[in-house]
Amino acid sequence: MSIPLPYRKHHQREQARQDWIDERSQEARAVIADVAHHSDHLVRLACNVLSAHGETEAERRDARALLFVIEARCPARHRHSQRADHDDAPEMSR
Repeated sequence: MSIPLPYRKHHQREQARQDWIDERSQEARAVIADVAHHSDHLVRLACNVLSAHGETEAERRDARALLFVIEARCPARHRHSQRADHDDAPEMSR
């Protein structure tokens, strides 16, 4: 008896998804390793990827800590992006 076709597709799709996540995680690690030469935006993206998909709890924790540091450097930019997401946020004076 052979495995039903949809099951094979599901397995292939999950394998492709996991490969994609692994590639993005490797790219994020490369950005974090050379943080001084990348923009804050790219570092934020890398931190978000690693905090969600890091291999170990320590890697995820370190990514969240670096994200906290990056956001502390530019709090106005972070507040602006939050305000765009939430209309009920208070206005920011410049």
